[in-house]
Amino acid sequence: MPKELILITVKTYPTLSATYGELVCTAGLREDGSWIRIYPVPFRSMEDYKKFEKYRIIEAHVSPSPKDNRPESHKVDIDTLTLTETKLSTADHWRERRNWVLARGKVYDDLTELIAAANKRNELSLATFKPAEILDFKAESQSPDWDQEKIAKLQNDSQQGSLFAELQPRAVTSYVKKLPWKFSYKLRDSKGRISTMMIEDWEIGALYWGCLQDGATPEEAVQKVRKKFLDHFRQQDLYLFLGTTREWHGRGSNPFVVIGVFYPPIQNQRELF
Repeated sequence: MPKELILITVKTYPTLSATYGELVCTAGLREDGSWIRIYPVPFRSMEDYKKFEKYRIIEAHVSPSPKDNRPESHKVDIDTLTLTETKLSTADHWRERRNWVLARGKVYDDLTELIAAANKRNELSLATFKPAEILDFKAESQSPDWDQEKIAKLQNDSQQGSLFAELQPRAVTSYVKKLPWKFSYKLRDSKGRISTMMIEDWEIGALYWGCLQDGATPEEAVQKVRKKFLDHFRQQDLYLFLGTTREWHGRGSNPFVVIGVFYPPIQNQRELF
């Protein structure tokens, strides 16, 4: 089986899996512009030389997931994962990234069409979406602690030697902190449909914790996150990377959440040529 070349465009904030421990939902685009989800990726417990950042091109053996019916979901062989030397830059108005993400792949602007493709036809579970307008950015407080029963199970499995038995990464001695906020976008699509979608991008969690480390209060940190994800991104040529949740794929009124943001600068017509 040949290795797949994948441009990593999505890394979500880590969650806890009762089976694999701390995991990051990871997705990207093949050379032909088609989406692929690779799972499971125990990112923080991987060897350093295997860790990748967004817009890095990686190579790995992948195979369709036997446990996830979402069409793009593939199981990755972590042992075969290698990082290429290629990371797409932001030079020249993000030209390299635009060519791979926008020119090769399909861009949706109609949520009703997109949801039908996921729910009625099971054609996709990942997509690039262009909102007509971002109406608002919301932050709702939530419990800052992971489910203690899940933590206890993971600790027990680790002691028994069964945790990550299949993947055999380095042990993670402490789990990533849970975000004490649920962040979401309220947006309008090209047909006027208004929706609110959770934002699960790694960047939003990293920005929040970074603000706290710089001395901000939790409320000040939320305002700084809002300033970037609402005020700043409104001034960019904003696209959203959407993914369905496994729980609601095929049946939810809107099974999508925001798993990444793509925000090159706005170009005028002269700059496009």
